[in-house]
Formats: sequence, C-alpha cells, structure tokens
Amino acid sequence: MIGAYEEDTPTAWLLLSSRFCVRRPTSDHRSPASPTTDTVRPMHFSTPDYVIFALLLVASTCIGLFYALSGGRQRTTQEFLLADRSMSCLPVSLSLLATFQSAVAILGVPSEIYTYGTQYWFLGVSYFLGLLVPAHVFIPVFYRLRLTSAYEYLELRFNKTVRIMGTVTFIFQMVIYMGVVLYAPALALNAVTGFDLWGAVLAMGLVCTLYTTLGGLKAVIWTDVFQTIVMFAGQLAVIIVGAHQAGGMGEVWRKAINGSRIASLDLNPDPTERHTFWTLGVGGVFLMLALYGVNQAQVQRYLSSRTEREAVMSCYVVFPCQQVVLCLGCLMGLVMFARYGEDSPLDKGYMVLYFVMDVFRDLPGLPGLFVACLFSGALSTISSAFNSLATVTMEDLIKPYWPAMTEAKATLLSKGLAFAYGLVCLAMAYTASHMGSVLQAALSIFGMVGGPLLGLFCLGMFFPWANSTGAIVGLVAGLVMAFWIGIGHFVSRMAVPTTLPPIINSTAMPLPSNMTTAVMTTAVMTTLITLITAKPKPTGVQALYNLSYLWYSAHNSTTVVIVGLIVSLLTGPMKEKDLTPGTVYPVLGNLLFFLPECRLQASEMEDTAYEPVKTNIPAVTLLQSSNCECPLQLL
Repeated sequence: MIGAYEEDTPTAWLLLSSRFCVRRPTSDHRSPASPTTDTVRPMHFSTPDYVIFALLLVASTCIGLFYALSGGRQRTTQEFLLADRSMSCLPVSLSLLATFQSAVAILGVPSEIYTYGTQYWFLGVSYFLGLLVPAHVFIPVFYRLRLTSAYEYLELRFNKTVRIMGTVTFIFQMVIYMGVVLYAPALALNAVTGFDLWGAVLAMGLVCTLYTTLGGLKAVIWTDVFQTIVMFAGQLAVIIVGAHQAGGMGEVWRKAINGSRIASLDLNPDPTERHTFWTLGVGGVFLMLALYGVNQAQVQRYLSSRTEREAVMSCYVVFPCQQVVLCLGCLMGLVMFARYGEDSPLDKGYMVLYFVMDVFRDLPGLPGLFVACLFSGALSTISSAFNSLATVTMEDLIKPYWPAMTEAKATLLSKGLAFAYGLVCLAMAYTASHMGSVLQAALSIFGMVGGPLLGLFCLGMFFPWANSTGAIVGLVAGLVMAFWIGIGHFVSRMAVPTTLPPIINSTAMPLPSNMTTAVMTTAVMTTLITLITAKPKPTGVQALYNLSYLWYSAHNSTTVVIVGLIVSLLTGPMKEKDLTPGTVYPVLGNLLFFLPECRLQASEMEDTAYEPVKTNIPAVTLLQSSNCECPLQLL
C-alpha cells in the first residue's frame, strides 16, 4: 500500500521525497537511550557489512544459474513461466510471503507502530478471509482451467477485448510500481549510511534481471525462499539485540504501555477513519483478495504447483507466516519506541534504518544482515514483477496473434521480455529520482487499479448473467472512480497547507483525516504514516476524498460489479448455454451444501478435481458435463 500527500504521507513517499535530516527533540523528557545531542553522527558500513550484502547478491545469482543449467534448462515456456507445474507447497508459500513482504513494508510497519501504536496489528484479522477465499474459490477455478495467465480467464468468461483490457491495466500497474520498489530502499540506505545510491540500484536491478532471465520461475521461487530466510534473520536480529539493549522485552512492553503505544480495539464504523478494526479487519480483506486472489504474480505461483491440493495448502501455510511477519514488524516498532521514546532522532522515512545502524553500531556484520534483509524484500518483489509481466505479455499479447510460433522461439522471446522489463525497471527507478512531487501521483496510480481488477474477476466468477459489455463498462467505471477519488484527494491536499504537529498517540483519539492509497499488490503490503491535523470532519465529496485507503479496494471493486451487472441486464444477460464451462463459481450451491443435490455435486467436484493432471482436460469441463440436478448450480 502506497499513498497520498502531505498530511497523509506514507513511508515510501517519505523515502523518496525527504533528505537525510536530523530534527531536534521536541520534548525534554527523553528516553534514556535517546540521543542527547541536536545532531546524529553519520553511520557507515564496515567491511563485514559489505561482504554480507555482496553474499546476498551472489547467492541469488547462483540460484538463477543453477536452474538455468539444470533440469530442462529453461527450454520451454512451461518450464520458464510455470516451473513445469512441479513446485511443492512449502517453496510456493514462502514465495507468496516474500512477494507480499516488500522492502517498503519492512521499513514502514515499525515506523507505523512507533508513531501510532499497535492498532495496525489488527490487519492480521483480514488475513484469514483474505487467504481462505483465494484457496477455495479462485485457485480451484484457475487451476482446473489449466491457465498460464490469470487474464486468460477473462477471455474464456467474456471475450478477448476484456482480456486485453485486464492485461494492459496490470502491466501499467506493475511498471509504475517496480521502479519505486527498487529506488526507495536504496535512497534510504544512501541517506543513513552514505552507501552509494546508484551502485545499490544497479546492483539490485541487474542481479534480479539476471537470475529471473536465466532461471525462470523456479529461480524466482527458490530465491524468494532464500530471501525470506534472510528477512526473518535480519528482523529477529534487530529485535533481539534492540530489546536486550533496552532492558529486555518486559521493559519494552512497560515503556510501550506508559507511552500509550498498545492500542485497544477501535470499533468506530466511520469509513473515513484511517485505522479502526473495521477498516483493518474488513477493508483489509479486499486488499488481500486483490493481491492473493487475482494478482498475476501470486496466481502464477498457484499454477506452478504440482497439484491443486498443493496450491491450496500454500495459502494455508502462508497464513501463520504472515502473522509472524506482522508481529515482527510490530515488535520492532515497540523496541524502537523503547529506545527513543517520543523523540525520534530523524525523519520517519529513515527512522528504521537509523535505528538499525544505531543498535548495531558496535556489532560489525549485523547492519549488513539487516540491509540484506531489506534488499531481499525488494528483490523478491521485483523478480516477481519481471516474471509475471513477461508471462502476461507473452500469453495475452503475443501468442494469440502468432499461434504458429515454435516453442523454442516462444521461450527465447519470454526470456527477452523478462530482460527487457528489467531494463524498464531501472529506467523507472531513474525516472522516480527526478519526478519530485509528481511521483506522489505515480505511486497512487498503483493502488487505483487493484480494486477494479478484483471487481472484474468477481463479476465474471460469481454472476453468470454478466456479459462482456457489462465487464468492459464496469472496469472503465471502476478505474474512473478510483482515479477520481485518488486525484481528488491529491489535489485537495496540495491546496491546503499543512503544519507538522508533535508526535502524539493517535490510538487514543479518532483521526479526522485519512489517506488515499495505493495497494500492492504483487506484492506488496506496506504501512503508511499519517500526520494528524486538527480539521473538521469532511462532508460531501470531500468525505469521499478522505475515504480510508483500506476501503479503496472494496469501494472500487464494488463499483465494477454494480455497474457491470446493471449494464449486463440492460444489454441482455448472458445465457447459460453461452458460458464456458468452469468459469462460474457455484456460490450458493457450495454454501447450501446440506441439500442432497448440492452435496452430490460437491462430491463429484472432489472426485474430479485432479483429473486434468492425467488427461489434460480441464476438470471443470468434466464437472459441468455431469447431470447434477442442483438448481443452484450456476448461482
């Protein structure tokens, strides 16, 4: 999630727009561990730190080379794009987690907790439905149709025009985002340690491009596994050492309670409130669905699994891992608060990196471990973007128009596309460094399209009478609504000057102003930092502009569904005989499983779920050809 402007300023925006600056403490009541001077001495990498960072890049490259020279040597598109559909549950689940855990998330969550307390932890509630629905709705439909690109589904369900619109929207979304993901952590590292900015950008970009191009999806998934381990190790090291220096976890917890950083349950239903239980626990579900349900980067991992059961299990395995990652981010934020109290030594955009360098200043090598952790998050997100972009470009924009292309040429072209998107990523990183305030709008664009794409898939999967005209008009309406709210929020914030108040605890009072966001999908969920201003409660259109970023995906996807259904009914609903078998999920038929006919249907679905692996016939075709008498089969 990346978001809006000035008073609704996210961590990613702070990383890209700020410069390393130390601010004077705002209170005379410093934490004992807080700096006592008005300046913060420069931090620098030692030789062991550089060695550990280099080892991360070398190991990632070696994994790519290994899969380029072993097995089938990436000679077919099936192997290069889908890992020969041979992946097991554990590496797929860790790859799903790594794609979700971007570098901006590693920097953002602790800063959020330090500033506003643990209210953000309730986002974990949304993980349950956010993974349960993909596991039992989206994965069975996609897997049994034997797809390569998620957007193939849109052509099967509607027509080629809808498929191309979905593909182009996804490409636009990811190209905008991946340069920012590459540039933001490098800028923060440069600001705090003096680490060469473009050296870091080029090293990450070129290494990621190399192993993605050489090793295909297998290399991407296994480097994600390695990078996930590095991320866990880096965060754990910071928490353990930081808590020890603060006097132990008991002392950390005591200071967090005294500083009002342990949040209670906020049941305020106001959708303009930035973080409440409902925005985090309910609105967050739609964010998770947009990421784990229909995002090509994640769908591609499901489709690479050996069986449908392995794909479903990967969703179950990633659930506790996400909870652990969220808890680690929250604990790091509390340890930061125990060390500095209310007096952050510098801008929030660089707070976490400064904290890490401060904690590890007498422990050579550990700063390098955390930086490796940080850049592991960036590499996993970027490599997923490269591979998924190459896949949709090949499968949705090239193959349909050149069906006679040989397998060898198709594989070579897929590798060329992955390499080309790597160069585009570097170009976008360079562009991000020169965009200034325009970059804020570019960041917001990423989140504006996740909700409409989710709505488009839901329209096709849950409403059998929706037609292609309704899908096209609904998607356009959803995008227009998203851009209207996002740009309106951006412009309204530019028109109103903002003052920076002292940091206070926002968990003890309602927030009158909220953040319009972007949602990462591929991969990415991050925390946004909002500065509180005393403003009257917005009304009318202004209230819409102040909608909490966590409701964005729900609002925009609902717009697509409602408009799509209305247009479909006005232009003539799609008839059952025109539906491609297996493209509609029988919602009520599964909910009312206790009816005898529906129980029989569910049993038949289970018996034929894995048949395509042996026969190459989509299981849904077999299911729909059965003579089940359930009257709710298509509802």
